[in-house]
Amino acid sequence: MLILQPIGGLCNRMRAINSALILAEKRGEKLHVLWNVNAELGCPFEELFLPTDRFTLRNFHTKYDPGKLFLQFTNHRIGNEDIRSNRDEMGLKKEYFESLPSRLFIATEEHFFPNHDYSAFAPSAEILARADAITKGYGKRCVGIHIRRTDNKPAIGKSSTDAFVSAMEKELTAHPETVFFLATDDLSEEKKLRELFPDKILSHEDRDLSRASVSGIKDALLDLICLSRTEKIIGSFFSSFTDIAADMNGIEKIIAGEDNA
Repeated sequence: MLILQPIGGLCNRMRAINSALILAEKRGEKLHVLWNVNAELGCPFEELFLPTDRFTLRNFHTKYDPGKLFLQFTNHRIGNEDIRSNRDEMGLKKEYFESLPSRLFIATEEHFFPNHDYSAFAPSAEILARADAITKGYGKRCVGIHIRRTDNKPAIGKSSTDAFVSAMEKELTAHPETVFFLATDDLSEEKKLRELFPDKILSHEDRDLSRASVSGIKDALLDLICLSRTEKIIGSFFSSFTDIAADMNGIEKIIAGEDNA
């Protein structure tokens, strides 16, 4: 059995699980996921997604969880640095993953094998219904906007507010009927864009921005689904949330602050 403890936020965990599914297939093993309910992501898996037969899963709530510690210390462990040192654009190097022992415990936030199939992450009926209610308002053309702030310094530095405004103005010049679905962790950014683009901004206005709460993570998944249903995404630099929102349905993605935006 291949054991994975995905770390970080929601999208980091989703892409780590997707990568581990590829590795498990290559090794001819079943994947077992240890889902840490903590300050980074305070929500059990089953509150977000429907049950899946793609892997088994157990939630745990403390790093001292006896079951987690047993698996961690009775298996060969690899983490972020091991993965970063032994991968290329195609994923883990063949000679590396073939050298790994049969009892393997991976703790990572890394995307270590390309996998564009997100069928293992079917949203709960509650979240799906909420997404359907929002996306009914998309009209003829909706472009997703993902502005990442708080602790993501690369995104703040590269994808400035002015860069987003410029990209949105280009969209409206080319397609005046466009509306924008906005997902952001900074309410001041939303206020500014609503002032600049009156009647053009859609969002889940009553969202909980806390990563440590069940409602906050549910609202994050809701934003992710709504972004993935737009025609294209103008997103933030160095953001897994932007990347996965575009990848889920194979839609166009541009990064605010880069030349193509």
